[in-house]
Amino acid sequence: MVDAREYHERTKHSPESLRRDAFSLDWSNKPRPFKAYRDRPRRPLERIRPPWTPTLSLVAESHADPLAGTAQSTRPAIDRDLVATLCYEAAGIVQRVETDDGRELPFRAASCTGNLHHVDLYLACDDLPGLEAGLYHFDPREFALEVLREGDVRGVVADAVGGRSGTDDWGGVAEVPVTVIATSTWWRNAWKYRDRTYRHAFWDSGTILANLLAAAHGLDQPAEVVAGFADDQVADLLGIDPEEEAPLALVPIGTGDQVPDAPAVEPIDPATEPLSDDPVDYPLIHEAWRASRLPDGAVAREWRGSARDVRSVGTVDSGDGDRVPLEPVDHETASARPLHPTVVRRGSCREFADEGPSRRQLGTVLDRATRGVPGDWNAGRADGLAFLDAYVLTTGVHGVPDGTYQYHPEGDTLERLGDVDRGTKTRLALNQKWAGDAHVNVYLLADVDAIVDRLGNRGYRLAQLEAGIVLGRLYLSTYAHRNLGGTGLTFFDDHVTDHLSPRADGQTPMTLFAFGRRAA
Repeated sequence: MVDAREYHERTKHSPESLRRDAFSLDWSNKPRPFKAYRDRPRRPLERIRPPWTPTLSLVAESHADPLAGTAQSTRPAIDRDLVATLCYEAAGIVQRVETDDGRELPFRAASCTGNLHHVDLYLACDDLPGLEAGLYHFDPREFALEVLREGDVRGVVADAVGGRSGTDDWGGVAEVPVTVIATSTWWRNAWKYRDRTYRHAFWDSGTILANLLAAAHGLDQPAEVVAGFADDQVADLLGIDPEEEAPLALVPIGTGDQVPDAPAVEPIDPATEPLSDDPVDYPLIHEAWRASRLPDGAVAREWRGSARDVRSVGTVDSGDGDRVPLEPVDHETASARPLHPTVVRRGSCREFADEGPSRRQLGTVLDRATRGVPGDWNAGRADGLAFLDAYVLTTGVHGVPDGTYQYHPEGDTLERLGDVDRGTKTRLALNQKWAGDAHVNVYLLADVDAIVDRLGNRGYRLAQLEAGIVLGRLYLSTYAHRNLGGTGLTFFDDHVTDHLSPRADGQTPMTLFAFGRRAA
C-alpha cells in the first residue's frame, strides 16, 4: 500500500509531467453522471423549506450546534421536507440548461471538479414524520430517496464510529435522527483526472459538506463532520465495493435519544446501471484509500482522540512583513443574501471585470470561510483551521497593493511576502488564464509530512477534507456578494510552494480558489 506522502508526491503536476503526458479523454467511455439503481423502491421528495438566514452568517458557523448558548430551547423537528431541503441544498440539481445540440445539462448545488459529480449522499435515519426508518440513497435526477434497507440501522453507524453516550469520546452519531454519509465513485472522476481523483474526492465532498453544514445550521439543526469511522463497516452497510465506491465522511444532524443497538444486517448488493462500457482502474487510488482505512470503531475512537489532541499541525508562524488590515464587515452590515439563492446562483466564473473587489469584500470572504470546521477532530468547536495556512495572491483589489500575502485570521490582516502579477498567477495555476484574470487567488497549504507523522495516512484525508470544506465556504462567501464570482482551479504544486517560500517551506498546496469582481 502506498503511503499518503508518496501518493501526494506521485500525483503532483509540473510542466514536465504535463509535457510527457499523452493522455486524452475518451468521450465514448465517459461515465454516467448519476448513480442509477435498477429496482429500488423510491420515496419522492416533494417540498423544501429553504433556510433564509444570511449566507455569511451560516458559513462562519464553527459550532456544531447553532443554538448553543442561546435562550431558544426548541428547534424544528426533522421531517421529510427538512430532509429534502438538506439534500437539495447540498447535492440537488438547481438548474437545467439545454445545450445547442439539444441535450439537457444539469447543474448541481455544489462545485465539483470537471462537473463530474462523483460524490453521492446516503442517509441513515430514524422514523421521521413522513419518512420511515431506513437507509436511503439520494437520487438528484428524480429528487427522491431510494430505499436500500428498511428499519433503523443507525446503530451500525454508531458502532463504526466507536462513540456512544456515556463514554468520554465524541458520540454524536449515537444521538441523532439522521446521519448523512458521503461517498465517492472513483471512476466517475478518474475518467478525466485519473490518479489525482483521490485528492478530488475530498475536495468535492468538501464543497458538498460545506453546503450541507450551512443548510443544517440555517434550519437550526446541530451538524458536524465525522472523519473517524470504520470504513469497511460503513461500506458493507451501504452495499458498495470500496474498489469502486468508498465512504469519505459522515455528518450527523439533529438531536435525539440514544440510537438502538446495531441490528444484524445482511449483505446487500443492489443492482445499478453500468457507469460506462469500459471503466478503467487506477490502482494508486485504491492503494492510497486502503492505507488510510480504520478497521473498527475502537481504532476510530483512538484515532479521533489523537486528532483532538493536536492543534495547528504543520502550520507556520507569522513574520514581520508589512500588514494590510482587511476589516471584514460585521454581521449587521454584511450582505444579507440568504443561503438558498446563493446556492442557486453559485457558478464557476470565468470572466472578471477590470476593476477588482474592495479590501473589505476580500476580508469578508476570507474571514467567513476560514473560521474553522465543526468536526469530530476538534470536539465540535473549531477556533480556526487545524491543518491549513491560507496564502493570497492579489492584483487589482481596491485598498490592497498587488502582491503575495499570508492571511492571518486572528487579526484579519494580510502579511506581505512579495510581489506578484497576473502572468505569475496564471503560470502557477497550470497556465489557466482565469487565475490571472481573477483578482484574488487563495491557496490553502498544508505540511503533509507533519500531518502524516502525527495522524497517519488518515490525517492526509482529513487535511484534504478540511481544504475541500473551506473551498466550499469560499464559494458560498463569494457568491453571497452580488458582484463577485469565483472558481476552483488546479496548480503546479511545487511551483506554488517555491513562489510562497521561504514562508511556505515544507508545505504543499491542497486547493486553489480564484475569485473577484465579475464582468458585467
